[in-house]
Amino acid sequence: MINATYEYLNQEGFIKIDSPILTPNACEGTTELFEIEYFDEGSAYLSQSGQLYLEAAIMSVGRGFDFGPVFRAEKSKTRRHLTEFWMMDAEAAFVEHEGNMAIQEGLICHIVKKVLEVNRKELTLLERNIEALEKVQAPFIRKTHTEVVAELRAMGSDIGEDDDLGADDETMLTQKYDKPIFVEKYPAAVKAFYMKRDPKNPNFALCADLLAPEGYGEIIGGSQREDDYDVLLERIKEHHLDPKVFDWYLDLRKFGSVPHSGFGYGLERIVGWMTGIHHIRETIPFPRMISRIRP
Repeated sequence: MINATYEYLNQEGFIKIDSPILTPNACEGTTELFEIEYFDEGSAYLSQSGQLYLEAAIMSVGRGFDFGPVFRAEKSKTRRHLTEFWMMDAEAAFVEHEGNMAIQEGLICHIVKKVLEVNRKELTLLERNIEALEKVQAPFIRKTHTEVVAELRAMGSDIGEDDDLGADDETMLTQKYDKPIFVEKYPAAVKAFYMKRDPKNPNFALCADLLAPEGYGEIIGGSQREDDYDVLLERIKEHHLDPKVFDWYLDLRKFGSVPHSGFGYGLERIVGWMTGIHHIRETIPFPRMISRIRP
C-alpha cells in the first residue's frame, strides 16, 4: 500500500519531503495538540500534520509529499480514532480544487488495483469481499455537503445544515454506496482556517472529504489552500489563533503566491477499509488510544 502510494505520487511529479514532528504551532484545532516544553523556546507540540511545511516546500519543488507519524490529542473514543497514527500529506502548486480531487481519485484507484494484484492471497485469508474492492473505479461519487445533509435527513439523521459529518452520518451514507464518495464544499465555519472559500458562495470552503464505502467513512481530507495574505490573516484571527505563531506561514503569501491545494490520508483507516477490519486498533501493531499507552 505504501509502495503503491509512492509509485503513484512519483508518477504525478511529487517529491518526498520530510516534515518535522516537533512544531511550534497547530495545523488544526489547538485542543488536539500534545504539548511539551522545548528548552528555552517555550512550548512545542507533536505534529498533527506536515501540511504547513509542505506548503512552504512546494514553492520550491512544485509538488511534495511526506509520510510519517502524527498525533491528535482529541478525546475521541470510536473505532476510527487513534492518538498516534501514520499519515501521508501531499501538496501541489498550481492545482485547484477540482484537480486536487482528481489526484486523490487516481491515488485510491491505483492503491486498490495494486493491492488486488499483489495481496489477493492475504485478502482471501482475511475473508475480505474482493468483489467490493473491484468496484472501486473512477469516477467516484461526488456530492456537496448541502446535498448530503438533505440525503442524511431523509435517512433519519438529525444533522444540521451547518454541521460537520459525524461518524454515524458517514457510516449511514457510505453503507448506501459501493464506491468512494467525495463530500465537497462544507460550511467554512466548521473547517480549518487555511481552506480557501468558494468564490460562488463564500459561506462554503473549497474542500472535500473522501469517504470509503461499506460504512468505513473518511479516509482522506483535502482542500484548496488560501493563497491571499490578507484573507489568510483574517481567517487566523477569526479562529482565535495568534498571527505571530504563523508569521512564517503568512510570509509564503506576503510577496505573492500561486493557487495550491493538498490532502492527507490516514494509513490505518485505508488499511482497515481495504482489509475489511472493523476496528482501527487492529490495523497497527501497537495502537495508541485515549485509554491505551501500553505496551
